[in-house]
Amino acid sequence: MERRLLGQGLEVSAQGLGCMGMSEFYGEGDDTESIATIHEALDSGVNFLDTADMYGPFKNELLVGEAIKGRRGEVVLATKFGNQRGGDGSYLGINGKPEYVLKSCDDSLRRLNVDYIDLYYQHRVDRTVPIEETWGAMKSLVEAGKVRHLGISEASSATIERAHAVHPVTALQSEYSLWTRDPEDGVLDTCRRLGIGFVAYSPLGRGFLTNESANRDGVDEKDFRTHHPRFIGEAREKNLQLLAKLEAIAAEKGASVAQLALAWVLSRGSDVVPIPGTKRRKWLRENIAASNVVLSGEDCATLEAAVPREAVVGDRYQERAMGALNG
Repeated sequence: MERRLLGQGLEVSAQGLGCMGMSEFYGEGDDTESIATIHEALDSGVNFLDTADMYGPFKNELLVGEAIKGRRGEVVLATKFGNQRGGDGSYLGINGKPEYVLKSCDDSLRRLNVDYIDLYYQHRVDRTVPIEETWGAMKSLVEAGKVRHLGISEASSATIERAHAVHPVTALQSEYSLWTRDPEDGVLDTCRRLGIGFVAYSPLGRGFLTNESANRDGVDEKDFRTHHPRFIGEAREKNLQLLAKLEAIAAEKGASVAQLALAWVLSRGSDVVPIPGTKRRKWLRENIAASNVVLSGEDCATLEAAVPREAVVGDRYQERAMGALNG
């Protein structure tokens, strides 16, 4: 697996593995299969694992910690704080208070059963707390040896600049795919100017940009896509028309839609690292093979014409979550 550099010299596999769906949001999970998926990822050279305290909540860090037991040296481990949840799964809001930062890190270290976190993200920006205060606490975690690199998720250019002034930002993690192009509106340029890597979550459009999307019946109430604006009603039907265009291009290229979508994100630059999420080994293998799909400039233009930004229907989050974006 090719390696790429994020900011501050952090080297990671060109693709990471998003672990969120192993514990929540995408229907029922299977811990045995999830751990096997993590092990196969590591065996295949995918060393960049992404989790967060809110996934589960808390269960995903425990799962990842179990999976990497005895293999810590092979892993670039990323986790996050900021989306505060209760043990019963309730959502308590966004929290960037310094004392919460410190407690969250200690809790994550315990659940993951590790001595340090390679990349610690502020998951969402708390607009009630100056970013300098949050990042001051995060910086102290680096100084204490508990964290090696700092990142931020779904932040605006102005917030990234302010955080970077407190302590160098290693990575911005935000949604980026053929059907979510928002980072191209200045944030990617800010990252490149400051030497910050870009980690693309949901590079497969939460599974929509795959050959399986049309067959997903959406009956599992534990799958949040049952209520996702782009996956339901008229929006879904219009978005499936875009998917059909991708399927035709994929057939010509001898690749799957998922592989084309991932190859497109990989083509955005050597500082862009997608972290497709999966909880099954068969999809992991398909995703890894996307690294062998080489797209020309003409190929990329064809894909972008097939899925124009303005043609995608529906917000990328439910309304109640939209306000937490671009802090």
